[in-house]
Amino acid sequence: MSARLWMALAALLALLFASSMLTPWRQLGALWAADPGLARAVLIELRLPRALLALGYGAVLGASGAAIQALFANPLASPDLTGTTAGAALGAVVAAYLLGFSGSAGLAAGAVLGALGALLLLLGLAGRRAEAATLLLAGLAIAALAGALTTVALALAPSPFAFYDAYEWLMGSLVDRSLAQAAFAGVPALVAILLLGRFGPALDSLALGEEAAASFGYRLSRLRIAIVCLSALGVGACVAMCGAIGFVGLVAPIFARRLTRGHPGRAIVPAALIGGTLLTAADLVTRAAPVGRSLPIGVVTALLGAPFFLALVVRMRWSLTR
Repeated sequence: MSARLWMALAALLALLFASSMLTPWRQLGALWAADPGLARAVLIELRLPRALLALGYGAVLGASGAAIQALFANPLASPDLTGTTAGAALGAVVAAYLLGFSGSAGLAAGAVLGALGALLLLLGLAGRRAEAATLLLAGLAIAALAGALTTVALALAPSPFAFYDAYEWLMGSLVDRSLAQAAFAGVPALVAILLLGRFGPALDSLALGEEAAASFGYRLSRLRIAIVCLSALGVGACVAMCGAIGFVGLVAPIFARRLTRGHPGRAIVPAALIGGTLLTAADLVTRAAPVGRSLPIGVVTALLGAPFFLALVVRMRWSLTR
């Protein structure tokens, strides 16, 4: 099946299957129910926002990961490994707990600024087309610094329950989100994906070298700023609503490049589709986990993505030593 069909199937399963007592057949009936019964309320108010957030967040992680990897010419670049998600989480925590902007707009603005700061710092530290080791070390350093500053911000917060309130959100959660929150994250994510896709030809030319890209008429400085800002916009808005979720932006572009025969620019849209499918599938795993309650989705993506990341590092090391 194509990536679009997999994504549609994952979305349907996210709407129909969960840990509640309502059967999938009753949920299907709720789509055409005239009265606002329990099944319809669960479907519209609980499962639909969760499914939309999983699709949108996963899609923007995949698209941003593909664009960042193409920009740095490095398969290890992704929103979480470059410190983007950690920077967005720091910005949201500062906005909510230190500046008092607890609304969706304030959280999103703080997260976008935090993500933008992390990406610009990485661009300054690692360079424009850094080696894998340099990029990884710089990204991990930025993520560690952002994580430490997040802890400091929570410790300085006036609320004595700041750590408890922020814990589940920082681990990544799609639970108890509203349609308004889904729209608040989904609109910037959709804008970022569509505009990143328009930079596909420029990123393909950049894969041939900076001189080749310049000869095609692309302004490299504008291209870098545009990709950094769009990635920060999409990822930051989703982090503000759902917390930090890792490894989707690393895994999705790798599978997408196989579908596009290695063309980095053409992988942006397929990576978005694959990312949305992966995060929706991870959300289904959190509901089915036999632990008495839903696991944080960031834990599930880390459990699934960390072995993949280690295998990628080993494979790259093996190819360099041959």
